[in-house]
Amino acid sequence: MAATKPGKAETLAAFYDEGTYTALFADGPVSAAYGCANGQSVYVVYQNGQPLDVSDIEKTIRVLKMAAETGAPVVTFYNSNGACLEGGLKLLNANSELMAQIARISGVVPQIAVVTGICAGSAAVQAAAADLCIMSEEAELFLNAPFNSDDKIEKAGSAAFAARAGVAAVTAKDALDAAQQASRIAGLMPSNNLAGPAVFDFAAPAKTLNLAQYAPADAAAALADADSVVELYGGYGKAVYTALATVGGMTAGIVATAKSSINHHCTAKAARFIRLCDAYSIPVLTVVNTEGFVRSEGDDMAGGIRQAARLAGVYAEATTVKVAVLAGEAVGPIYTVFAASADWRVAVEGCTVAPLAPEAAVSVLYKDEIDGSDNIQQATKAKADAYRKDVASAQAAVAAGAADAAVAAADVRNAVAQALDMLASKRAVRLAKKHGNISL
Repeated sequence: MAATKPGKAETLAAFYDEGTYTALFADGPVSAAYGCANGQSVYVVYQNGQPLDVSDIEKTIRVLKMAAETGAPVVTFYNSNGACLEGGLKLLNANSELMAQIARISGVVPQIAVVTGICAGSAAVQAAAADLCIMSEEAELFLNAPFNSDDKIEKAGSAAFAARAGVAAVTAKDALDAAQQASRIAGLMPSNNLAGPAVFDFAAPAKTLNLAQYAPADAAAALADADSVVELYGGYGKAVYTALATVGGMTAGIVATAKSSINHHCTAKAARFIRLCDAYSIPVLTVVNTEGFVRSEGDDMAGGIRQAARLAGVYAEATTVKVAVLAGEAVGPIYTVFAASADWRVAVEGCTVAPLAPEAAVSVLYKDEIDGSDNIQQATKAKADAYRKDVASAQAAVAAGAADAAVAAADVRNAVAQALDMLASKRAVRLAKKHGNISL
């Protein structure tokens, strides 16, 4: 016999500190609550699985307005088997106003969608429009029912599918796990776009940055406080790692590249994450070490160049604190996109910072000498090694202004913490405009 799914009381008890909260409306298809989650005051909108009518949608709109006016995050638990069709066009109007309200307060207070049951049609759009979407493995998320689609894909509508599509930032084993993860993330976020960051007790990480066995998750763990990292969008664009964490007890967003090539999914993922951090003035720490953008005409056709331009624009436009760690290969357009607009750039000894890969550079600069050698491969390698040391090293990057500090791998965390502290009072004003127009 299948286990009974947790109800409202159990779910909200898992979300709120000590399981205590204040109910805002009488129980119904939609109810609401207010309380403290991970030290943060948070509103909750809760759907109990029944069809929604106009009054239920109006309750949600009211809570969103209250959250914006009081400067507190709002978490919506999505679980409804549809709408009460008796509402007719009034239902359509109500859903339109709800979507408008979600967009209106986007970037004002954090919005977290937690999908624990069926979330379909307009509700799926609303959930995807939140700052972050968390999805239980028991839940379903879709615009159109997957069993009616023309191109059926395995597990369409599932949490795993939503994670691969870049919609679900986090997946959870069940509703209670989803509620607990939402509580943790809500506590890491500032309460609103004008609030300062939350401050936490912290411990230093157990390990330091290891360039010889580099992996993005390990790099993030080496720079962040112990046990503070919460990975986001782990199922999408896997050559870029994104996470919220704390560094020195203060929340930061971490973007770390893998060594493998980066495609358009990865750049889209990084851009989305940086916009989230910038909206709430969360500092962004970027770790750069990758062989470059994927060499694929198919990826270019799918949006590779457009998404790379978008990411470069998002980085440049972001006014939050930006620190880049050049931890390995940071060559050509990778440096331009991921590191050029950082406020402070830390070059790790042993990294390569150059406009062109050393092997390619020396094949042009020393073509005649290499071609005239007895062993072209050995001659190219020798010249490339010298180029790395003399022109593309961490010290050379500092001397040329492509980096601001050169440090040993063991000292990177301290250098990053000092940079974040130095830049904490940063103030930046954008040029007056409606919005930028870099390609989406």
